[in-house]
Amino acid sequence: MELNIPEFEGPLAQRGIGVIAPFDLALERELWRWAPLEVTLHLARTPYEPVPVSRAMAELVSDRRHLMVATRDVLSVEPEVVAYLCTSGSFVNGVAYEKALCDAICEAGAPCAVTTSGALLEALHKLDLTRISVITPYDRELTDLLHDFLKEAGTEVVRSSHLGLGGGIWKVNYRTIAEHIIGADTPDAQAIFVSCTNLPTYDLIAPLERELGKPVLTANQLTIWACLGRMKLPMTGPGKWLRGVF
Repeated sequence: MELNIPEFEGPLAQRGIGVIAPFDLALERELWRWAPLEVTLHLARTPYEPVPVSRAMAELVSDRRHLMVATRDVLSVEPEVVAYLCTSGSFVNGVAYEKALCDAICEAGAPCAVTTSGALLEALHKLDLTRISVITPYDRELTDLLHDFLKEAGTEVVRSSHLGLGGGIWKVNYRTIAEHIIGADTPDAQAIFVSCTNLPTYDLIAPLERELGKPVLTANQLTIWACLGRMKLPMTGPGKWLRGVF
């Protein structure tokens, strides 16, 4: 029997992204929707912490030692980039700490590192956005820390909305999220950022971008976008303003 038929020519060469997720991530399926066919995601999680979603939790899940251990856990499958998939954990201590987290991931052996908040700043810079609205599922304190992070990076928050949730963020339905996005829009805002990698947004982006006429940037979208850019692969999934940026 000769195996010179297409079914035996494969599999497609695999290219990996290492993903360090907080212990409570529940949106792996949404995350996979952003990945093109040849890209696979290799997930590691930070240790469980018995605290609600808050500033304290963001600081615990962004401990650089935890990130270094998680990085080493995925290196054996040779990812081309390792991403810290957590918005609050990567903005909670400011711009310098976000960069320090990338340094820690690379110090642990990753060839390249990305964080969710770092990807946000990169997108704002690439799209020349200086005034945005912000939606978060967090409490006021954690939301204010996002404002501080953006201000430090030169971006003005012109309107903000937060849900005040201490857990179960992945259970929020699309209608609630869409209402908050629309409610946070203002003519002064050049884009809307929806924070938190545990808040479902995939199917909302395209219709809301059409309705509002401006970018709707979300945490998981930006993280994978930044990873694909470093891998010299095109953007996949919704988000027309990000297409072709790299």
